[in-house]
Amino acid sequence: MSATSSKAVEPWDCEWAAERAAHSQKYLGRHYPDECLENLRALDECEEAAHEAAMTSDKDAYLAALRSYCRAGRDEALRTRRGAA
Repeated sequence: MSATSSKAVEPWDCEWAAERAAHSQKYLGRHYPDECLENLRALDECEEAAHEAAMTSDKDAYLAALRSYCRAGRDEALRTRRGAA
């Protein structure tokens, strides 16, 4: 592959992406509803990573960003719960 060639970008499946994002949000809402609503800033970096992956049609990076999103929400909720105890 030459230095000027680039990887072909497949069309992004918005429905697929929306379903996965909805599952991530439902997970956090089901398990950590109050804490996640209070700490949305903790999720900004993960949301940006998911957006960047979507813009480049990188499904693997998108899924990794959503996993990070869930972990960040869970971790922030647990920190909040420990602080309230």
